[in-house]
Amino acid sequence: MPLPAEPPPEGFDPDRYLDSLEAVGWKLGLDRMWRLTTALGFPQRRFASVHVVGTNGKSSVTRMVAALLEAHGVPSGACLSPHATRWTERTLIRGEEIDPRAWAEAVAQVAAASEGVNRTLEDGEVVTEFEAATAATFVALARARVKAAAIEAGLGGRLDATNTIPSQVTVLTSVGLDHTEWLGETELEIAAEKLAVLQDASTLVLGRVSAPVRELAERTAEERGATLVVAPEDPGSALEIAATGPFQRRNFALACAAAEAFLGEDLDPERVATVAAGIRVPGRLELVAEDPPTYVDAAHNPDGAAALAEALPGIADGRPVVACLAVLADKDAPAMIAALAPALRAAVCTEIPPAALLGHGRPGARSRPARELADLCQANGLEATPEPDLHTALRRATELASASFAGVLVVTGSHYLIGAAAAAGDQRP
Repeated sequence: MPLPAEPPPEGFDPDRYLDSLEAVGWKLGLDRMWRLTTALGFPQRRFASVHVVGTNGKSSVTRMVAALLEAHGVPSGACLSPHATRWTERTLIRGEEIDPRAWAEAVAQVAAASEGVNRTLEDGEVVTEFEAATAATFVALARARVKAAAIEAGLGGRLDATNTIPSQVTVLTSVGLDHTEWLGETELEIAAEKLAVLQDASTLVLGRVSAPVRELAERTAEERGATLVVAPEDPGSALEIAATGPFQRRNFALACAAAEAFLGEDLDPERVATVAAGIRVPGRLELVAEDPPTYVDAAHNPDGAAALAEALPGIADGRPVVACLAVLADKDAPAMIAALAPALRAAVCTEIPPAALLGHGRPGARSRPARELADLCQANGLEATPEPDLHTALRRATELASASFAGVLVVTGSHYLIGAAAAAGDQRP
């Protein structure tokens, strides 16, 4: 039986509680999550689910699937990660960010359950931040009585805390070399970790992947008696999508295929068009200011950078593009910059303040030095200026984009850069 749903204790701060778990970091494995959700009464079993895994595109596809199901009469929610500025961003209920009060109640319920679970674990083992946050979203979705939820995997799939849902549909958005220290050194190793979430006799919806990954997906689906659906790369040329960029057209086509597989019937074209016209994805080529036109994009690996570079000419419309760029030390900055440089006129390279990296389950995370990024830019023929201070870098990049080049500014390289800029008041997410 679940713990009784009660108001949170006086003075309980859900964000402070989750942030207090930060030092645990990412500890992959499902035992703690199973114990926690057992104590909570398995909230993830009270709604049907679509599991979204992949290297890039997960957050966009997750939002789009939830919106499409909602539009087709299925009360739906979503579980997203990471957040930019506040924990409530990770939970959508019927298209809206969860109410802070409802979030506090869900987190308080998880905190109470975690106390008991921690007493059953071996020394040094405790419920992690990501597990607690994910469980809180499951609780919130169940309490909101959604009928379906799109659930974004946090890291990989096989040992990710989200791999406790009885998903009817799995979506593999893409596979690239990211988080190799946890998921494997090759594309196929990483793909295997992600495909491991596929449930028997369910449906696998496949996005743009390499031929070897597609072959692995076909074998995995056959072994598990699952139906394989290969999504088209475009939802239809006449469809107008509010989310910007060619990569978002591919994501929307993938989401449509997933929603159709879940519903077991063709989608209604008018409802699809309505969703497409209204769907926006925070932090994914998102316009946040007009003078100069300023976009934020969370591209943080080579494939994400390549997708951004593909999209920039369309939004720039012939104008030069200036980047304000920061990259975490464990990311493949050389490959990211090589992909981005041809689409840029200049870059101001900066660093994410250490305080902005707290509260995301990434203990020890740090930025690559601004000078190192600038050297990489220059090696790729891109004019670049190092400026470690984020406020100063944003100001310089804005001046370059407006006064010097009459162009467009893009703030990119990390989810955490977007959050840091928003918290500083320079850009909003």
